[in-house]
Amino acid sequence: MHKRIRFILAAFNLLYSAAAELVSRNSSYSLHGAKRMQGGLHLPLSRRLIPKRIALNADTGVAGLGDFFDVTYSVLIDIGGTTLPVVLDTGSSDLWVLSNTCQGTCSSANTTLYPPNTFHDMGLDATIVYGDSKTGTYARGIIGYDAVSLAGLTLQDQYFAAINDTNTSVVQTRCSGIFGLGFPLNSVIWTDMFLNQRQQKRRTTTSSAIISSFGVSGPFIPRLASLGGLASPMFAIALQRDTIEIGGNEGMLSIGGLPPGVQNESLTWVPVRKYTLQQDGLTQDTSLEAYPIAWEIPVDDVFLDGVKLPRSQLSSSNISLSALIDTGNSLIRGPPDVISYIQNMLGGPHFACSISHTLAFQIGGRMFPVDPRDFINQVRSGNAQVCGANLAQTDVPVLGGGGYLYSWSLGDPFLKGVLAAFYYGSFTELSQDPPRIGLLSTVPSDAGQRLEDAISAASEEQYDLPG
Repeated sequence: MHKRIRFILAAFNLLYSAAAELVSRNSSYSLHGAKRMQGGLHLPLSRRLIPKRIALNADTGVAGLGDFFDVTYSVLIDIGGTTLPVVLDTGSSDLWVLSNTCQGTCSSANTTLYPPNTFHDMGLDATIVYGDSKTGTYARGIIGYDAVSLAGLTLQDQYFAAINDTNTSVVQTRCSGIFGLGFPLNSVIWTDMFLNQRQQKRRTTTSSAIISSFGVSGPFIPRLASLGGLASPMFAIALQRDTIEIGGNEGMLSIGGLPPGVQNESLTWVPVRKYTLQQDGLTQDTSLEAYPIAWEIPVDDVFLDGVKLPRSQLSSSNISLSALIDTGNSLIRGPPDVISYIQNMLGGPHFACSISHTLAFQIGGRMFPVDPRDFINQVRSGNAQVCGANLAQTDVPVLGGGGYLYSWSLGDPFLKGVLAAFYYGSFTELSQDPPRIGLLSTVPSDAGQRLEDAISAASEEQYDLPG
């Protein structure tokens, strides 16, 4: 699953001219029942298929990560007393779950549906669009609030969408929704709430008032950070591999800090791109700073088997090279001309599995390779000798086009070979505490040989690659 949620431009263009101020139901910005964390919260990933893992976690109260054949990674949350598995998604910012009023494909879903018995309907509809211009993937539903908990962290009046119509792949992965971990300005729910308040009230607003609204109607984790409910305004993710060779990272979601034993200085930290008002972002009225919209970071260059790839000729050279770090994307997506160039270097869309290839991204001056075992996928069942690359083409950025400026979307094939830390920074003092991403490569030096050994063993015994 992948996405490119286009921000609702009207909301951001109105930040300085709108006559509105978003206020909470009780005009309170308290934690609403959330416990202030003294240290990081760490949720482990065990190597079991999703249905068994959900049953285990629901019985024991352990909220761990789950994965569906290395395509989506989920975590258990509680909404209004119902435990629901939701897909972790750093590429979007909204929380939504399938309602038991959902029609069509989700009405027969083999997963838990949210019963809106304690749902407070705001009378607002939400349409959340995923993918790029060719995808047409959506989720539609009603905005409201309920008590939402993640491993004991609770927000009583958390806004989300109860979905009654969707064509996303969530149903196929036996999950109940999506848990967006992006910035508030990329949230459709926050935007709809803001525009609704604008229509109801006629008071001048400032960007500082907009930022304070994140603590009321922002996404779950950014809202916790805004309210001071986390030891550190961050989370970190390591994704475990269940295919080719089981192992690699110890799968974990850490909230409020780095995983145990990991030091801050061991990561390569790079800034998150900030968007100006002219780029349809938010500029604070006091310091005139731009504001982040997505987990998008600069990329120095891209390499295949040690050869630097040419830059795309399809977008302006004035757009600096960058990438979205996206757990909700099961592939690596890039400019059409560069993806075609890579496939030509590989000899076509299909190639011998036994020949390992390394796609690497130079970020912050360091090389971050995609593990060769995660770069490929077996094309046909029963034949472990012919593979394809886990690559796909996507839209190119356009200046003034009202969309993101990144060229690459680095999904799970990239993330299974790193520990990624996502630091929101200060929502009010960006210059003093800016948002950033830290990366630590976990790809072993002999990954290529391990792939060749796995392919050789599978071919000799005539079985498919694991997973």
